[in-house]
Amino acid sequence: MPVVRPAEVVANHHSRKARTRLLLIAPPNSYRTVAYLESARLQGVDVLVASEGKHSLVGDIAAGLHVDLSAPAALDILLEAARDRPFSGVVATDDTTVELGSRIAKALALPHNEPQAARNSRYKDLSRQALAAAGAPVPEFRVVNLRGDVARQCACISYPCVVKPLSLSASRGVIRADNPDELLSACVRVKSIVDSDITSDVWSRSHVLVEDYVSGPEVALEGLLQQGELEVLAIFDKPDPLQGPYFEETYYVTPSRHSTELQQQIKATVMAACAGLGLREGPVHAEVRLAERGWVIIEVASRTIGGECARLLSFGTGSSLEALVIAHAIGQPLAIRPPAGAAGVLMIPIKEAGILRRIEGITAARAVPFIDDILISIRDGYELVPLPEGSSYLGFMFASAATPEQVETALRTAHGHLNVVVGPLLKIEDRRPNQA
Repeated sequence: MPVVRPAEVVANHHSRKARTRLLLIAPPNSYRTVAYLESARLQGVDVLVASEGKHSLVGDIAAGLHVDLSAPAALDILLEAARDRPFSGVVATDDTTVELGSRIAKALALPHNEPQAARNSRYKDLSRQALAAAGAPVPEFRVVNLRGDVARQCACISYPCVVKPLSLSASRGVIRADNPDELLSACVRVKSIVDSDITSDVWSRSHVLVEDYVSGPEVALEGLLQQGELEVLAIFDKPDPLQGPYFEETYYVTPSRHSTELQQQIKATVMAACAGLGLREGPVHAEVRLAERGWVIIEVASRTIGGECARLLSFGTGSSLEALVIAHAIGQPLAIRPPAGAAGVLMIPIKEAGILRRIEGITAARAVPFIDDILISIRDGYELVPLPEGSSYLGFMFASAATPEQVETALRTAHGHLNVVVGPLLKIEDRRPNQA
């Protein structure tokens, strides 16, 4: 049997000596990689990108190590790379890489979360269990085995409730159920979604989280932990009510319009959640809802906000989010500038399944006062898949103005100009007789 090399070093023909070197661990489909590379370049930091596959970005623009990130040997391979030339910090870009990043950083005595804490933050069942054990405010929940009798396991569930995959992000597979029939239907649908996801492990394909639906306004918090202390980079209001049956994110607006007292409570709630999970270092993306009993934790992840939304942090802090994360990782914190004015983003939702024919009205949308930029992520001719099966947005729309109200109005007005033309998805069925 031929011997398969577990890793391949990709030559970097553009490298130059730098005072510091960063290990960036990124899955091959991560949209965060380029932003981190550009930020590191501006800071004069060399980067080794650890990723999978022969067709990644790293070949021409950064030093790269091709390695199976899920293999047990990945840790030893990356530690060997550190012995060749030490790292000053480790950054894991996505949920699927945070645990490996924590193990490497711990072995190198660099700022890190304990591996179990990173694992807790990745999987929703472990997160809920750790938070509940710590007395943090979370919805009532239970982990349901999809291979067992779902109806019996959910006999005592209160309605409405929410079914969630254990390891997916961006609201993919999250479904509200208002009665037992809807709950059983949602479980079947979520099972189909996780079965098609290559990042889901065996446990995540056979179990789901079922928890109480929490009504009330929702906010997102972006922060950085340093030795257990949380520095809030931004609090984003989500002005659209997220009531289901699916939970697609749309508008994010900062600074928050909640009172100073409520914002202090948000920070305290997230800090308590981080402590409950065991998180002490690095980026935090959290989502909380204001219920009658106070703020309730919906999610706490040990990574940055997803998609193009990280661009809003440049407005709020004076530095890119990637620059702040890198600076923290290598022990060189950046000064954060208080924001002047307001900013926001619309994650343009996919409302209809089919083939994207064209998007009309973009010119008119760009002309709306306070609109800064519109990015379309999906090209004409590509398939559109809405939530809960979908995992992407049509694009992103950015605005900045003096007040949050002006930002929200601009985004809604510009969105109103867009007309998304969708054609049917035609599938070819082979009806030829079976020749076998």
